[in-house]
Amino acid sequence: MIKKPMQLLLQTSPFLRRGITTPRLMSEVVIATIPVIFAACWYFGLSALLLIFASVAGAMLTEWFFTPKKSSTQPSNSLLDGSGLLTGILLGLTLPPGMAMWMAFLGGVVGISIGKLVMGGLGQNMFNPALVGRAFLQAAFPTAITTWNPPATSPGSLESFTAIRESNLAAPFMQSSTDAVTTASPLGLMKFEHEPTPWFDLFIGNTAGSLGETCAIVIIVMGVIMAIRRDFDWRIPVSILLAVAAFSAIPWFIKPELYPTPLGMLLSGGLLFGAVYMATDPVTSPVTPKGAWIFGASIGLLVVLIRLWGGLPEGVMYAILLMNAATPLIERIAQPRVFGRGRSAV
Repeated sequence: MIKKPMQLLLQTSPFLRRGITTPRLMSEVVIATIPVIFAACWYFGLSALLLIFASVAGAMLTEWFFTPKKSSTQPSNSLLDGSGLLTGILLGLTLPPGMAMWMAFLGGVVGISIGKLVMGGLGQNMFNPALVGRAFLQAAFPTAITTWNPPATSPGSLESFTAIRESNLAAPFMQSSTDAVTTASPLGLMKFEHEPTPWFDLFIGNTAGSLGETCAIVIIVMGVIMAIRRDFDWRIPVSILLAVAAFSAIPWFIKPELYPTPLGMLLSGGLLFGAVYMATDPVTSPVTPKGAWIFGASIGLLVVLIRLWGGLPEGVMYAILLMNAATPLIERIAQPRVFGRGRSAV
């Protein structure tokens, strides 16, 4: 009996385990936002859908208007890859439930036009487009974007879901009447009144805040699923959360009556949402493992500094945008050495 000789298969890099395209990645992240949208509707009703629809409309219309068309009837690839849709959804989830729809629409326009198209389109943008849109709204309408409405007294009921806030339907550039019932966010309560929020309320989302940031359990579950599917580099959210827990534990240990607990820092505000959905943007974050650790840890440190000693109770947006700007430098210093060569003198 003649044995068949063993065959040695030789291949060149890269060795990809599965093919990934931009439309596929965008569609998976969009699907991962559906539970977050459901949680926002559960606590804030139809206002959540209206704001998300307005921000998506602003982003998609801007993408359609300013990008060249393949033909008179077929839109450009940049409109079909899902990046504009995802930008609008993420922007809408960072807004308070009582914000006017025209403001959300304008944020989507600015996020796509300035945060993406001006810089050359998808893959060329330095900053996360959704956060660029929100930063514009923060600067242009600081009162509206920091006015928080409490969640529904009976979440999930038909009456709570169909109740639309009057401020959502305000006319563009006109003074709108503010809803009578407003409250402070958990971060604001702790920063200015030194009043902690029960961790269970933070965990399930029964607190005031932006649409997509209140329900921690949903964000954690979807983050784990996306990490398993390798939709992002798991090192970035892990390093952010570890850094926030470590750096916030020091002042809390010294003055626990003045500073929030590390668990409260992790579960409150937009930290989890930003760590899972915003900081992991593959275009605006480092691609090297070492760079991802530096990027995430720096975001965590900045969040703690802004939250505890800054003028605002929240700092996730500014921390991510600042580190987006530092990404090229991080990539340069974290680039692995080519095998067989010495390190560059520069």
